[in-house]
Amino acid sequence: MDNPKVDNVVYNEDNIRSLDWREHIRLRPGMYIGKLGDGTAADDGIYILMKEIFDNTIDEYVMGHGKSVEIIQKDSEISIRDYGRGIPLGKVIDCVSQINTGGKYDSKAFKKSVGLNGVGTKAVNALSDYFKVQSVRDGQKKVAEFNKGILVNDLPLESTTEQNGTLVTFRPDDSVFKHYRFFPEFIDAQLWNYAYLNTGLKINYNGKIIQSKNGLLDLLQRRTNVEELRYPIIHLRGEDIEIAVTHGQQYGEMYYSFVNGQNTTQGGTHLNAFKEAYVKVIRDHFKKTFDARDIRASIVAALSVRIEEPVFESQTKTKLGSATIAPDGPSMKSFIEGFLSKELDNFLHKNPEITKEIEKRILQSERERKEIADVKKIANERAKKANLHNKKLRDCRYHLNEKGTEEQKLATTIFITEGDSASGSITKSRNVDAQAVFSLRGKPLNCYGLTKKIVYQNEELNLLQHALNIEDGLDDLRYHRVVIATDADVDGMHIRLLLLTFFLQFFPDLVRYGHLFILDTPLFRVRDKKTTFYCYSEKEKQDAMKKLRGKAEVTRFKGLGEISPSEFGGFIGENIRLEPVIMLQDTSIEKILSYYMGKNTPERQEFIIDNLRIEKDIIDEPEESELIEEVEELVA
Repeated sequence: MDNPKVDNVVYNEDNIRSLDWREHIRLRPGMYIGKLGDGTAADDGIYILMKEIFDNTIDEYVMGHGKSVEIIQKDSEISIRDYGRGIPLGKVIDCVSQINTGGKYDSKAFKKSVGLNGVGTKAVNALSDYFKVQSVRDGQKKVAEFNKGILVNDLPLESTTEQNGTLVTFRPDDSVFKHYRFFPEFIDAQLWNYAYLNTGLKINYNGKIIQSKNGLLDLLQRRTNVEELRYPIIHLRGEDIEIAVTHGQQYGEMYYSFVNGQNTTQGGTHLNAFKEAYVKVIRDHFKKTFDARDIRASIVAALSVRIEEPVFESQTKTKLGSATIAPDGPSMKSFIEGFLSKELDNFLHKNPEITKEIEKRILQSERERKEIADVKKIANERAKKANLHNKKLRDCRYHLNEKGTEEQKLATTIFITEGDSASGSITKSRNVDAQAVFSLRGKPLNCYGLTKKIVYQNEELNLLQHALNIEDGLDDLRYHRVVIATDADVDGMHIRLLLLTFFLQFFPDLVRYGHLFILDTPLFRVRDKKTTFYCYSEKEKQDAMKKLRGKAEVTRFKGLGEISPSEFGGFIGENIRLEPVIMLQDTSIEKILSYYMGKNTPERQEFIIDNLRIEKDIIDEPEESELIEEVEELVA
């Protein structure tokens, strides 16, 4: 056998480089803040930057310094002002620009802090094209300004009458975070989490006060509709642990977990311990071997623990890896199980009416699961015979070869589209490594008011849930982003609404955890012989025509299939525009679906007529009046 070809690249002292702190962060930002993103997902890097600064204000509050925080977000700039002790004035610059410099290495001062490695603020500094830090202590103020981690303005100490504390202002670097924008909904949700975990803390966000008195009880009350709960929320508190739990009417399980005030969106050892402990306590209380799936069906729970020296599985601290609650302390499992065995069991004995409702919910889930078992088995066999990956799904290589890294799989996207022409354009222009395409055949079934049995009986819906691998929840979701890609016409909007209904009805966690998006594609192409503009609105079209001085060819894209694959590649690549489907904290899925998908109501008729939009350059006033009359008859 021939020897493999040898690469004769020179390897000597000249190949060895030592990067300074800012160079390393900018070269490998994912190591410090996870994925970059453009702000359309709650865990995108720009929100992690905000969290890293805010975590420091929380540490001050937890230790009894400063009861309020002010945060101002204007366009791409964020300012966070706390009223804690302020950074020691002689160390202000070091604390934001020297790795392994900070106060959190003193375990007495920061025993149960969120971050312990002294990196967070430095990462924000290095990844911002403008970063300003100001510290006030006992009548003196120190200010310094940076650009991409480089000190550009070191101001001398000055006297001040301002309150003690720290003010940080930053603007994420758009050469790192491409085409980013802040979504206030994501910031609002993040700040409410801080409030729930730090009762009494007053947060002023752009003039809006965010504050919680009852911790996780407030969280569940805000994030569920009281009318849809099976029984009042159970709220239990102990030393370094707090739990709120109830059952709703939704499909699946819903959890909110926290460690030392950090929202662990991917769970971890504490959440796994809670799930196991909850099942054990319920079984022991009723003295029955209920199936764990039935015990946890439709559960809504929030869990918060405070532990020493937490170990997370990534720098962004979204999944806890600690097996114990302290270096020499008890295991996470025994700690949570011990708490629930005592407190939850006592609660159930003292509240028989709630205990009865829990048992009824378990028995209902058991009946539903057994009723659907045969249909589910037949549907799964049918899905295998349908040869899903050839007939409906053009998968991406990261999944087909199963060789993609975790980071690569986080970059995966699936486009759900309808029609051969649209799916053909996307398939030909996609990134085959990370982007998949699922082709619908016609309009999906309206699922509103139906049970999950219909998902298995309807071939299209059954194949879709198999393509996503969400039959038993999101743990094995195959794509990080699920994108609805339909035409921007009435039929396309209808298909989009039907898909939203499907996901909200049966897989609400897909929306709740930020995996569902709408693809935004251009409505117009405006071009002359030298320049081409793709316009996403009437205003953009008019602006483009002005730039080309009116001498331009204007094409109106009525469907995705009208956009050539060569053009489409630019709309689903680096410049992709996605609108996240965001579920606000107080959203009631049942009310939303009944309003849009239920029987026509006067309120919905009025909404449709009031929000009808007419393209003035396409139809004239007589046609507009005639169209409005037709719509009024249609919605009546």
